Amino acid sequence: MARRLLSIWFPRLASETALRRRPVEGPFALVHRSGNADHLHCLNPAAEGQGLHRGMALADARAICPALITRPADLVREAAALGGLRRWLERYSPMVARDGADGLVADITGVPHLFGGEAELRADLHARLERVGLSVGTAIAETRGAAQALARHGGGIVPEGAVARGIGHLPVSALRIGEDSAQGLSRMGLKRIADLTGLPRAPLARRFGPALVLRLDQALGLQPEPISPEADLPYFGVRMTLPEPIGLEEDVMAGLSRLLGRLCATLARHRRGARRLRLELHRVDGETARVEIGLARPMRDPDRIAALFTRGVAEVEAAFGIEMMRLVAHVTEAMDPEQLGGHAALREQDALADLFSTLGNRLGFERVLRLVPRDSKIPERSFQLLPAVYSRPQAPPPQRGPERPITIFPPEPVAARGGRPGHPPSAFRWRNMSFRTLRATGPERIAPEWWQDDPAWRTGLRDYWRVETREGPRLWLFHTPQAPAWPAGHWFAQGEFL
Repeated sequence: MARRLLSIWFPRLASETALRRRPVEGPFALVHRSGNADHLHCLNPAAEGQGLHRGMALADARAICPALITRPADLVREAAALGGLRRWLERYSPMVARDGADGLVADITGVPHLFGGEAELRADLHARLERVGLSVGTAIAETRGAAQALARHGGGIVPEGAVARGIGHLPVSALRIGEDSAQGLSRMGLKRIADLTGLPRAPLARRFGPALVLRLDQALGLQPEPISPEADLPYFGVRMTLPEPIGLEEDVMAGLSRLLGRLCATLARHRRGARRLRLELHRVDGETARVEIGLARPMRDPDRIAALFTRGVAEVEAAFGIEMMRLVAHVTEAMDPEQLGGHAALREQDALADLFSTLGNRLGFERVLRLVPRDSKIPERSFQLLPAVYSRPQAPPPQRGPERPITIFPPEPVAARGGRPGHPPSAFRWRNMSFRTLRATGPERIAPEWWQDDPAWRTGLRDYWRVETREGPRLWLFHTPQAPAWPAGHWFAQGEFL
């Protein structure tokens, strides 16, 4: 029996997954930051119809299509969506593997007859995916390279023994070679795969490298290319059936401690740590009470995890009693063994993680934020707020230039009196308080970032001064040289020094 492989390509997986949760009308794209610029990561058909394409700089895309709607790409969610599709595809094959970030490949040898043939299997697959709103391209061939090339260039079925003829009309770029190699072959007049099949391999390898020859031979079946399905993570869940119903909080916590000991031992064997756990308490009357917690970082310490369940367990209504308990770690992350002991740095990290976990479970993890520095001279953009549990602390960049205030707020108008044009006023009023200038240091001139359309900086340059007042406060004042410094009213306060 000849080997038959099914290649599936999801050209708009990321954008279609995002639009299922929050639909929009018109051109739409997900944006991913690479280097110092934002680029288009995945587009919908309306955006592609405007001439935009994946990898285009966001600034260029907005110049072509000002109505483009964008959102930041979530690579983790995209990978999870592809993982879910991989598991779903097991209805067609027991051996399914990822094929890049937007594709899957399945070994369907001996399977098509269960669906009435290969054409019927493809039709059934397309119909099911289109019903859930996913664009898809598929192809069936004897080799992985041929199936992938055809899936991304129109799709179809290559009959047995006809690989060279079935993919010969495709461009050489379909062989999964680099763009430079594809352009080099095109300049030499070798534009289709059929142009390469009859050529000697040695000159091709010397001119374009061994990767081209390997990909060509893999597509034609002259070199093997295995499929390696990823192993599913084990199920991290334990349960306990009680001989007699319980209802006291102390009894529930005692049972939870036993479950956590077993669960954490399983996590340790697989070098995983729990990030979210759910405790299910099955009552005698058939109802189920659930207590769910999140953790600021991967953890498998039973005592520290049990402490986070205390508040939720105290609110559970036991009714006629609890007869079964189930504990599941439904979100886990890799966690290598750590050195245990009395090291002060480790104790501080654990204490901070416990604090974030406690606050996150009470307030919501998205509401516990930390300040992270950004590479920008603009005061408002020199930092960003990120959820503390999903980010790491970063050291501020080396201080260059004048000192910056510890507290920065949106510009507030200052009523100035006296002084020389271009210099801080000798007296001013701010927040309904009067101040007199004792000394001033400056100016520090900051220019707007021309690539950012910030309405607050459309007035142009700003000259910042460090002003010490006789009343005590040390303020960060600025005015714009383009606007007249007098009459008073063009001065603003934006920060305060300690």
